[in-house]
Amino acid sequence: MSLREFTAGLRLVDHHVHGAFDVPLTRARFEESLNEAGTGPVPPGTTQFDSQLGFAVRRWCAPLLDLPPHAPADDYWARRAELGEAEVARRMLPAAGVDHWIVDAGYRGDELLSPEALARAGGGAGHEVVRLETLAESLAADGTTGSAYAEAFGQLLREAARDAVGLKTVVAYRAGLDLDWSPPAAVSVREAAARWLADAGPLPRLTDPVLLRYGVHRALELGLPLQVHTGFGDRDLDLHRVNPLLLLGLLRQPAAAAVPVMLLHCYPFHREAGYLAQAFGNVYVDVGLAVNHVGARAGAVIAESMELAPFARLLYSSDAWGPAELHYLGADLWRRGTAAAAQAWVDAGEWSEPDARRVVTMIGRENALRAYRL
Repeated sequence: MSLREFTAGLRLVDHHVHGAFDVPLTRARFEESLNEAGTGPVPPGTTQFDSQLGFAVRRWCAPLLDLPPHAPADDYWARRAELGEAEVARRMLPAAGVDHWIVDAGYRGDELLSPEALARAGGGAGHEVVRLETLAESLAADGTTGSAYAEAFGQLLREAARDAVGLKTVVAYRAGLDLDWSPPAAVSVREAAARWLADAGPLPRLTDPVLLRYGVHRALELGLPLQVHTGFGDRDLDLHRVNPLLLLGLLRQPAAAAVPVMLLHCYPFHREAGYLAQAFGNVYVDVGLAVNHVGARAGAVIAESMELAPFARLLYSSDAWGPAELHYLGADLWRRGTAAAAQAWVDAGEWSEPDARRVVTMIGRENALRAYRL
């Protein structure tokens, strides 16, 4: 069995993923979902299929819909619409070859398969990750007062974490990572909560740095792995403020050193993230979100992520959200890119093939099984 065949058959742990769509899609909605920047409607006369991700969908996903590789975009959409969302998911999700789906359901979860439904459709087991900011926003919607906020958040977090395998913060989207990462004083939390809750409105969105920091520090107390979004995402974030190096002030604190800290996505700062994984024994990194979006360049990005980070702290994720193609494609591109990188090093005499197989297995599943205690 070749290294490529070995990697193709490896059952994965997708350590950061969202649900697949559970609602019908228009072509416009589907194409919008192929652009992570969240730019809204695709400009007239253009198509989101004309991107590395769009080309990868047409190349690798088309055969699962009974189409030839590189099927034209119009043919791809027509076939997809004919089959319907449930049938597309039935074909794509099991083909990802995932044993464990570690799911963040905290963003527009009403449109997506739940962790349990995702696992039923794709095979394997579904596990939940709790998004801190979503919990805080639920307190605002329930009319919590500023004086009660700190205790109410702590209690709600403990309850939500009972059945979860990890916690997650999207502070990168809400305030950036260039914060004073010291634990905020109790009086500062009360005052910040009172200000925010007074102006929260019917659709509260937590952006206050004090409350965001408070949520992270309460999360660290629970000892579960903490996922932190870093690197590129939609245009709500300021890319220059989400370099993972900005987390040094947090990572140097004893409370953070006591839990696995999972740096998500990292691209284009994946080399900086690799340094952090080398410098801090509890830091893990992935390039999940980038793998789909760079398409044919996935192998290069994956190889760069393996330059400095210890192999025991690299993880696989798809960060798929919405179209089931992204759940399958993330796994397929990761397998192809990882196998190609490792094979090149074996062919050059830099690695042995047994070591290559061992490293592929570590990154694809074993590291996540250990870190999340699955």
